[in-house]
Amino acid sequence: MSNYLAIATVTAALQQILQGPVVNAVTGANVGFSRPVANGSGQSGPMVNVYLYQVTPNATYRNVDLPIRRADGTVVNKPQAALDLHYLFTFSGSDDNLEPQRMLGAVASTLHAQPLLSTQNIQAAAAHFGFLAGSGLDNQVERVRFTPTALSLEDFTKLWSAFFQVEYSLSAAYQASVVLIESDDTPQEALPVQARNLYVLPFQQPVINQVISQAGSKQPILPTSTLVIQGSHLLSEFTSVRLGDLIVAPPTVTDKAIILPVPAGLRAGVQGVQVIQQLQMGTPPQPHPGFESNVAAMVLHPVITPLTATATQISVKITPTVQPAQRVTLLLNEATNPPPSPPAAYTFTLPPLTVSTSSLNFTIAKVQAGGTKYFIRVLVDGAESLLDLDPASVTFGPTVTIT
Repeated sequence: MSNYLAIATVTAALQQILQGPVVNAVTGANVGFSRPVANGSGQSGPMVNVYLYQVTPNATYRNVDLPIRRADGTVVNKPQAALDLHYLFTFSGSDDNLEPQRMLGAVASTLHAQPLLSTQNIQAAAAHFGFLAGSGLDNQVERVRFTPTALSLEDFTKLWSAFFQVEYSLSAAYQASVVLIESDDTPQEALPVQARNLYVLPFQQPVINQVISQAGSKQPILPTSTLVIQGSHLLSEFTSVRLGDLIVAPPTVTDKAIILPVPAGLRAGVQGVQVIQQLQMGTPPQPHPGFESNVAAMVLHPVITPLTATATQISVKITPTVQPAQRVTLLLNEATNPPPSPPAAYTFTLPPLTVSTSSLNFTIAKVQAGGTKYFIRVLVDGAESLLDLDPASVTFGPTVTIT
């Protein structure tokens, strides 16, 4: 396969093909491959100038490119760039003797009769230009073909406007296709495949509609709650649920609902919920990635139990355990009955934790004391511990009294 020298080799081989027919058409003519220049700018005698003005990806080979690397980054196939080369042929000479037109006829007839670059053409170009040796273009399976490009007058005007202060000369455009350029990377060959397994199954992506507590759709989700994941296509041979950073196997799965208790170790706060369905494939069968649902959100509220309260510190026990880097805030609201107007309210935020803990100690200051009762709440990553404001309820509070 050809390497980075292939593009230059195509241009050089094209010059070698055209040099003989052009000289036969106009004695003393020459074939070059420089940028078009103004008439009389260092150019002597009739000239056919072969100028590569554009390179574009080849659409056919671009769509059949194989994967280059495995998931771990190792090379499995040599990277291959497939390119089309666009050439502008300009013809200059004596208009009185029709030299540009005679050379154009020679070029058109030659490329029509011989549209493909042969191995001999490529080897002759490499021998004439020593720096092109080893391009590998002569070993390319797909031969480079030249086809005329139909450019409108407007296209020619735009193209020639790119050549600063160069007057228009008789021109023709050709495309060379295709040039395949491989890198020097060496792929790591895998062992031959000894057995093949074919699996056919319908595509049914699981969908989550909502995540609620089994106690009711309007009830908060607590560490002791049981979750009900409602949706469609939830049942499979191997169904698991991703809750935050945890992946658990639910005990009850149907096509429209998954029921599982809140797993131990799940953080308080907003958590993503996703259903994962693995596929058993291989010999022997092994779990492989299969289908994944959309990600739904749920809020796991913390549960607190006040331990001690003084004018300088309040200690609480919290479930679930607070993890490092979680944001923790204490909220105090005066609970005097009837409350003053307005009731006193305070907010205290803990510095970032460095270790996991279920015991929180909040340093407080400038809090009205003297036996004042306060409702107490804790926010963990925005999830608030529950508060019962009904004095007749057995779960009233929780409250603390600061003396």
